[in-house]
Amino acid sequence: MRHFKKALFLLFACPQLGWSQINADRVMLMGRNALYYEDYVLSMQYFNMVINAKPYLSEPYFYRGLAKFYLEDFSGASEDCREAIEKNPFVARNYELLGLCFINLKQYEEACEAYRKLLKLEPENRNGWYNYILCEAETKRYDQAMNSLDSVIRKWPDDAQFYTVKAQVAFQQKDTVTAEQSLNQALKVDQYDERIWEMLAMISLNREDYKAGEEQLTQAISINKRNASYYVNRALARYHQRNLRGAMSDYDEAIVVDPKSYIGHFNRGLLRAQVGDDNRAIEDFNFVLEVEPDNMIALFNRALMRNNTGDYRGALKDLSAVIKEYPTFWTGYQLRATIRRKLGDVNGAERDEFKVMKAQMEARYQGKKFKTSNKTRKKSDLDMNDYDKLVEEDTVVYAQKYSSEYRGKIQNKQVEVRPEAMFVLTYHPQRLGVERSVAYHPELEKLNQTGWLPQRIALANHEQTLDRNLVQKHFARLETLAQKLEAANPPAQLYLERALEYYTVQDYDAAMDDVNKYLERNPEGVLGYFLRAQIKIRQLEAFAGTGQEKSTAALQIGYNAALTDLEAVLRQIPDFKYAYYNIGYIYMLEQNYAKAEQAFTQALKIDANFAEALFNRGVACIKQEKMQQAVSDLSQAGELGLYDSYSLIKKYADYRK
Repeated sequence: MRHFKKALFLLFACPQLGWSQINADRVMLMGRNALYYEDYVLSMQYFNMVINAKPYLSEPYFYRGLAKFYLEDFSGASEDCREAIEKNPFVARNYELLGLCFINLKQYEEACEAYRKLLKLEPENRNGWYNYILCEAETKRYDQAMNSLDSVIRKWPDDAQFYTVKAQVAFQQKDTVTAEQSLNQALKVDQYDERIWEMLAMISLNREDYKAGEEQLTQAISINKRNASYYVNRALARYHQRNLRGAMSDYDEAIVVDPKSYIGHFNRGLLRAQVGDDNRAIEDFNFVLEVEPDNMIALFNRALMRNNTGDYRGALKDLSAVIKEYPTFWTGYQLRATIRRKLGDVNGAERDEFKVMKAQMEARYQGKKFKTSNKTRKKSDLDMNDYDKLVEEDTVVYAQKYSSEYRGKIQNKQVEVRPEAMFVLTYHPQRLGVERSVAYHPELEKLNQTGWLPQRIALANHEQTLDRNLVQKHFARLETLAQKLEAANPPAQLYLERALEYYTVQDYDAAMDDVNKYLERNPEGVLGYFLRAQIKIRQLEAFAGTGQEKSTAALQIGYNAALTDLEAVLRQIPDFKYAYYNIGYIYMLEQNYAKAEQAFTQALKIDANFAEALFNRGVACIKQEKMQQAVSDLSQAGELGLYDSYSLIKKYADYRK
């Protein structure tokens, strides 16, 4: 073991050295562990070792490609997938990942070919069919896509995503009847998919059935309140029904969700102008002009508001800029003439009035009309005569959402009913979302104040991924510790420190060896028990996440060992809420939700504002169908900064008991 670890360090520092000492299976496992915990740079270095040791293997190329995929190096990932396929052409996942790479590279013909090969190997792969059909649509083979959809719908009639895709393809064929029928079928299967409601609403709005469109968008908003476009579109539906108050409220909400919403600010400015709220209308037009300084329609509307509020020189400046850009915009001349008279510039006013009079005479003679009767204009419509019309998007384009079993940006997943992660001792805590209180306990502070650790250790339930510099830093520290531990009777804390280093580079077996040695020498080392519990759970999670199997009995032994260590922590530090929290987390893994709820409750007795414990107790209550308590806990967790709580509340609020 010692020689293996030393060789591993030397290979990171000097990759040109030989590979005879490396256990490829062990390094492969470490790479998969790092990949599972999203340490992509570290994982690639492990896979590089295996590739150099055994270049004939397919698996390390696939996993290195997967790491590159997560890092959005889609070209590099596709090259690794091809290498993996060359080594072994009978592994379906190689084609699946290759297809996803081609999709991200917008090479849809190549993606179709990859998925055809995947589906020959795995004809029951739903994700494969889903993406293959979308790629067929991207290549405009609509009839073939429809035939494929009819086939998979017969096979999986309870899968809403295929009905939704059929609607998307029908939209591309301008067949709204088939699109609506498919969406209604999708709703029968899954009424909580916001995109179905959105697409139905767009059909209704295009038909000018604004009441139905409003109701459908209200359904979409009830599922996801964080999508600004839903509010913008519902505002238009309400505006067409003369519900100005409701439209204004929706624009307010859209801007809260997306403060940079161009349409939200522009349309709200027009509505504010209609109700005489001129100063606040100017604020909205100011925002639009900061984003688009050359937007003459917004500039003219600001001129109107400045005129109303008595800022005549500001209005004159805006109008002159508009007229310079649009020298035949006669409404602009009329307003400028009025303002020039207010400022005493009679000659300038008369020149503008003469131009308007001449244009009106020519228009009467030629039968021209200045304005149309539509209430709205498209965003790309820059006709200055439509300055007072609300804006709507040019064309509703439904972004294709490709499906993947891999965690990554390509799949826009809804929040799953799963707990917040366990708290761990780590050198590299990661903050997510808004700033929440720092995890703290006097025992942890005491450890940090000893000064024998190379940097402060923290408690966190999310960790940063390691870049190349951090990887090299930790392996250098491992080499230093190895030298120190060769001395006679080394201090026990060196084993704890090295266990933390091995944990950081995802070598859980070596970390477990060292923490055991630390506890043998220091049975009262309370944080050693906490660390050993977290390492054990990481080992079990990594086994599950990397596709390895353990028997139910082996899993139970692992969970029990971690629980025993956490109970040892609580015997010495009864107020260590993170131990209770991790006990609850382990019970969640065991699907023992009643005991999990009890453990989270114990943590909350110590700290009633422990957001993660509230969230997890809410999830445990959902699993037990105790919806009223679940919604209450999730609501409090959301108030404390865990915003994923609101997605679960939306999903389960209708099922309160």
